[in-house]
Amino acid sequence: MSPHLLANGLPPPAPDPVPGPDVIVPAAVGSDCRQLPDDVLAVRAAEGDQEAFSTLVRRHTPRLLRLAYHLLGNLPDAEEAVQDAFISAWRRLAAFHHRASFHTWMHRITVNSCLNLQRRHRTPLPLHAIPEPADPAPNGVPSASAEADALATALLAALDRLPPQQRTCWVLYELHGLSYNDISRITDTSEPTVRGRLFRARRTLQDVMAPWH
Repeated sequence: MSPHLLANGLPPPAPDPVPGPDVIVPAAVGSDCRQLPDDVLAVRAAEGDQEAFSTLVRRHTPRLLRLAYHLLGNLPDAEEAVQDAFISAWRRLAAFHHRASFHTWMHRITVNSCLNLQRRHRTPLPLHAIPEPADPAPNGVPSASAEADALATALLAALDRLPPQQRTCWVLYELHGLSYNDISRITDTSEPTVRGRLFRARRTLQDVMAPWH
């Protein structure tokens, strides 16, 4: 993760646009904040408590970074998307009304940040760029670690071929274990829409990954 993730002198969170901060996480966070639940920290952060928001950043960054990596396929873009998501969350804290958990709210902001980054950077991957299973080693048994690495690379490449909304639903459901209801909240769609996108994503991945079965 970039060392710059929450700013010195962050402006008070407000519903109106504020200048983008140069984001830096404070080196230490009080133990009292670390023990508080997300909803309490979010209230404090909305009142301008930078320490509370820093605690939320530290608590949620690992999961959100994994999510962004699964959606974008590379670490630099994932770091950029998560940093943008936390800056956006800081600016929008006054609009967080606890109708969903802070966890779900941050997932939604991060997904949107990833989709925005994809629209700016995305280059469709040709089908031939997806690697095929490696030939067995001379002894007839491929290296387990090499095979696993190749499979992971192939899956990321196959995911890159999915439309962004399908990829988002598949990643949230299959890799992050979220429910249809949570995914519908995060993606601002209905549960039937989520199920439809998952079905189409699975069908595409099954076809593209057929050589690995």
